[in-house]
Amino acid sequence: MKHTIRQNNLGTDDIRRLVPRLALPAMLAQLVNVLYSVVDRMYIGNIPEVGELALAGVGVCGPILTMISAFAYWIGIGGAPLMSIRLGQRDEDGAHQILSDSFRMLLILSAALTLAAYLFQDRLLTAFGATSDIFPYAQSYMRIYLAGTVFAILSLGLNQFIICQGFAGFGMCSVVIGAVCNLILDPVFLFVLGWGAAGAAAATVLSQFASCLFTLWVLLFGHRTPIRITLRPFRADICRRILTVGLSPFLIILFDNILIILQNVMLKTYGGRDSSLLLTCNTIVQSFMLMVTLPLGGITGGTQSILGFNYGAGNHRRIYQAEREIIKTGVIYCTALFAFAQLAPELFVRIFTRDPRYLAQTVRFIRIYTMGIIPLAVQYAIVDGFTGMGIARTALPLSFFRKSLYICLVLFFCVLFGAETIFFAEPISDFAAPVVSGITFLVMMPRILKKGAQTT
Repeated sequence: MKHTIRQNNLGTDDIRRLVPRLALPAMLAQLVNVLYSVVDRMYIGNIPEVGELALAGVGVCGPILTMISAFAYWIGIGGAPLMSIRLGQRDEDGAHQILSDSFRMLLILSAALTLAAYLFQDRLLTAFGATSDIFPYAQSYMRIYLAGTVFAILSLGLNQFIICQGFAGFGMCSVVIGAVCNLILDPVFLFVLGWGAAGAAAATVLSQFASCLFTLWVLLFGHRTPIRITLRPFRADICRRILTVGLSPFLIILFDNILIILQNVMLKTYGGRDSSLLLTCNTIVQSFMLMVTLPLGGITGGTQSILGFNYGAGNHRRIYQAEREIIKTGVIYCTALFAFAQLAPELFVRIFTRDPRYLAQTVRFIRIYTMGIIPLAVQYAIVDGFTGMGIARTALPLSFFRKSLYICLVLFFCVLFGAETIFFAEPISDFAAPVVSGITFLVMMPRILKKGAQTT
């Protein structure tokens, strides 16, 4: 393998320094990425007279936007760990092939998803919980947002291939560029031009376009990245392997979508006259949870390259060391967010609304919903760790256990005790799942490492 300047040496750098160097930029990038959602919702929630309804409309759009992201991560997180393993095995040609096939699959998915989303958007919005007073705001937002599907998928999916080569700083820049653009453009389109929810969507599309351009520049013309996009003939076996490894994060995100849809439908069905209020509160709660889960996913996803590289190189000791440091970093972050959620959630809620009814209810729901986020750091580290080593068959059941438990609890609480009690489902599943995942890790990891990465 030819000599190339790297930001981080995944095989030899001290783990206690390497994990923060990769985790913190990825965490900050995802924290900034939260601005895409939070800033939109902040400005929309403060639109005079109709802010709360418009905010609920954008919240109903959330599952569709997340579904688009899920497809991007299917390819990105499916291909990036495999590329890390190839680099650990010093197979540069194989790494180039993986990036080439991934790039083409992302383009194909972008075209297919854009067409499908435009054809079925109205039916989807209604099915996902939009009431008659909320639907116009959801529809105006979606029609504009879908025009940028290709930019969203390429920037999210290809960014994984920058990070997995040890360039977490470039990965962070891609996200920061988009978030800063969004922060600047949102007030212009919403309040200066008076475009309302559609203006927030337009600002997001242009911001995603900026992120996409930077990501493509790094992977097409960047002189420091050893693996760049070079189009090669499709390899069906490589494509199948990418889709297999990426299936776990794809289904995890898709399942998250189902949970949000289920929440909205149950709140709409069982919320009675307060259904619109509860939908708005839930939108704010989910916005706060993005501040927990996206940066936490940045920590565990940004360090997957360490696990994949050393799994491919057979450095088992470094894998255990890395997992300990990743869990420690995640726990520190979640503890800080837990303290904020319990002590001062009203500071966050006031960004979206000053209405006393919305404020009081949402503060209470945030305190309930976040009671289990500290052990959630263990769950993310283990599931993303298995995914980073290309072991989707173990990661997927662990994630599905948590999601399935959550769905059962939502249905149980809502039907028997009323719509508001569904917020208790999250902390119960967040405590139970890490226990199961921790036991699985201790039992399975020695066998997995003994088998090695020969078939990955």
